[in-house]
Amino acid sequence: MKVFFIVATIAGLITAPAMAAEASLEERVQSLLVSFQEDYGFPGATLAYVLPDGTVGDAAVGHADVETGIRMTPQTRMLAASIGKTVVGALVLSLENDGALNRSDLVSAHLGDLPWFDRLPNASEITVGQLLTHTSGLPDHVHMDGVVQEMINWGNRGHFGPEDAIAFILDETPLFAAGDAWSYTDTGYLLLGLVVEATTGRDYYGLVDERFVLPLGLTQTSPSTSPNLTGLAVGYTAADNPFGLPARTMDDGGTLLWNPAIEWTGGGLISTSHDLAKWGHALFSGTALQAPYLDRLLGGVSVHPDAPGIFYGSGVAIYTETESGPVYGHGGWIPGYVSSLRHYADPEITVAFQINSDVGIVDDSTDLIQALEAAVADLLVVEIFGGTHHGYYLPHESPNDLAVCLFSFPSWADYEDYRKKSLTDSECQKAHQFAEDMDCIKRYDRHFLRPLEMKDCVHDHLREPDTAF
Repeated sequence: MKVFFIVATIAGLITAPAMAAEASLEERVQSLLVSFQEDYGFPGATLAYVLPDGTVGDAAVGHADVETGIRMTPQTRMLAASIGKTVVGALVLSLENDGALNRSDLVSAHLGDLPWFDRLPNASEITVGQLLTHTSGLPDHVHMDGVVQEMINWGNRGHFGPEDAIAFILDETPLFAAGDAWSYTDTGYLLLGLVVEATTGRDYYGLVDERFVLPLGLTQTSPSTSPNLTGLAVGYTAADNPFGLPARTMDDGGTLLWNPAIEWTGGGLISTSHDLAKWGHALFSGTALQAPYLDRLLGGVSVHPDAPGIFYGSGVAIYTETESGPVYGHGGWIPGYVSSLRHYADPEITVAFQINSDVGIVDDSTDLIQALEAAVADLLVVEIFGGTHHGYYLPHESPNDLAVCLFSFPSWADYEDYRKKSLTDSECQKAHQFAEDMDCIKRYDRHFLRPLEMKDCVHDHLREPDTAF
């Protein structure tokens, strides 16, 4: 379903002072996640990261079921939504390695015999690669008026297959000529699922298990093909959501009040943050397939002329111009659940998190996802590059270096505690006062939820790069 991946506030590579009382990296990530739950009030969340040496860390906060008091744990599963597109992309590349298909193939070569195929927009011109990169010119059925509500209703009444969803765009006008532009479309990924099954004569999920889930030990990942999914957290949505669902999207017996099978290869997986982080780390480090594939995975197209540095590859979003270097990943939304997967290529750190609420996501009234992505990236990049594994230093070379010391703590409370105990008359104390005087802290939130904007605010008020405060 719809993905909110074109939101990337990636925190810069910064240095930080030694903490007065050291905490483990996992404890600091846990503290950060707790602070976000306190600030945003979501029911629960899980988060996992993989470091360059393969170390995996986990965090969890809040409730998997608010009404019964069941706590969220790292083993709690949620719907991964469009992060499943990374799996579709990898599977297509795997089949290309086998010689079963090619990204340059016309889709008509695989599906042209279907009775409805010629009614697709751009039917005779679309290639497999254009479906992968969202450059087919196909409309997105998910964003057509009333379609999601109708799909939920159909799914509750019984079988609703991918061809039923594709039918919504038949005879529609193409958005553009195939290959001429970019527009996100779940419909294209349903077609990819049909191409995979037509080419191999195999079930899509069987191929995913055989090639990825089992070899990579993704033990908590499985198809989301039923309203009854073991270990699934309750998903919560807004009371006035456009889908006609109650705010609690699961009944008391643990059954979803809608059928996630309608998503199929638009996403189609239930997983944990732990498994998603492991998957992303394998995928983006080049070890998910036996034959080389990263050049094809990351050979992206620009999503828009006004968005330089943002591309879309084979089921992955690509950000080439961040202060942390290249970043790859995908996000996902589905009623009641939001997920994020990000891989920071230079330090080779992968982060995934899942939240069992989509309140504020559909109407874009919250910055929770991009803020948490930025804060976690900041913490983990600093942890690897800001000094020793659990110790930091405060540089004194320039005011710019001094200013960034403000933005290196997981929460305002951590910074204040350090400042009061250890920074009397210090350079960082002067940086704090300068930022306060320039209104940077008040403007950009006490929890450092937008560290880049805060840092830029401070830097904008520094008249000369080498002057003192």
